[in-house]
Amino acid sequence: MRSGQVRTRTFTMRRRGADPAEVAAFLDRVANDLDALYAALADSRGEADRFRLALRDWQSQLARAKHLS
Repeated sequence: MRSGQVRTRTFTMRRRGADPAEVAAFLDRVANDLDALYAALADSRGEADRFRLALRDWQSQLARAKHLS
């Protein structure tokens, strides 16, 4: 679920329902948390990609050094 889906979610109003302002504030908070989580996930994936590339480069250098010796 994306933050936009949370922000635009609507609920059917009933006679004894929740306060619409409280519901909207809660949904906004959840949407902001989702935005932060997706940003952290993207950062983590980028860092993992950098580690994979660094490891691959190191392995290549090690293989070349063994081949030359």
